[in-house]
Amino acid sequence: MKRIRSPQKTAEKLLLAVMTLFAAVASVIFLLPTVLTITNSFMAQSEINANYGVVFSSVSGGSKTFISEKVNLKFIPDIVSFSQYFSVLFKTPDYLLKFWNSVILTVPVVIFQTAVALFASYGFARLTGKLKEILFFFYIVLMLMPYQVTLVPNYLVADKLGLLNTRWAIILPGIFSPFAVFLLTKAMKRIPKTYFEAAMLDGASELQIFTNICFPMVRSAVFSVLMLVFIDYWNMVEQPLILLNDEQMHPLSIFLSKINTGDTGLAFAVAVIYMTPSLLMFLYGEEYLVEGITYSGGIKG
Repeated sequence: MKRIRSPQKTAEKLLLAVMTLFAAVASVIFLLPTVLTITNSFMAQSEINANYGVVFSSVSGGSKTFISEKVNLKFIPDIVSFSQYFSVLFKTPDYLLKFWNSVILTVPVVIFQTAVALFASYGFARLTGKLKEILFFFYIVLMLMPYQVTLVPNYLVADKLGLLNTRWAIILPGIFSPFAVFLLTKAMKRIPKTYFEAAMLDGASELQIFTNICFPMVRSAVFSVLMLVFIDYWNMVEQPLILLNDEQMHPLSIFLSKINTGDTGLAFAVAVIYMTPSLLMFLYGEEYLVEGITYSGGIKG
């Protein structure tokens, strides 16, 4: 006997197919710039100039000019060349200096902001009282404010403390950023209180509860915080521009905009080197990132 398909099921399958197609097309569009940057970093400078040189042309004085000439987008180089990477890694130390500036500014913020957030969020999750609720409310308000709003107060405080034009002007405010505290607090509040009560009945101290119960259950959320904070500060622009007057201390995120005025081939290679840490971290921890954000360290159903 021939089975009759339900019109509702047919419509659901059609909708699923359309949504899948749309997601695939959107993914390809979003990936095109990244793929183009990676493949073009292996082009010779002469080939890059032949294809894209008009985009980066400038007139005397350094001002850019628009040239209405067709640009030839190429994803596959005619000849694979590593000359751009050789120039970046061995002939031009400025690029590596800016890369290490990014590392020096980002890694301490990621480590210590996560450490501070772990203990602060444990306190918010365990303690009760109106004072705690008021303090957590101010954390949320600060988190919702864009960095540009607090930039002037941060500048004035750094100036008064004598930290202006030093790396501490960026690292110290980053360590006490409220974003990680908010995310980890929500994760810890998902842990059933019966776990804490049972541990206290067994005579466990607060430190033992934190290390043996709380931290293992929010490990995915901690990894999510590490990734999100790293990406945020790895791509920072406003902080070093305002708080660091010495260009020798600027990270690679700022220096990238200046490369296009010179050797465009190096710009592609430096861009690939710059995006590599974020890509590797995302590819390695994608599962933890999704799990940490979705479940916020709670119990899966």
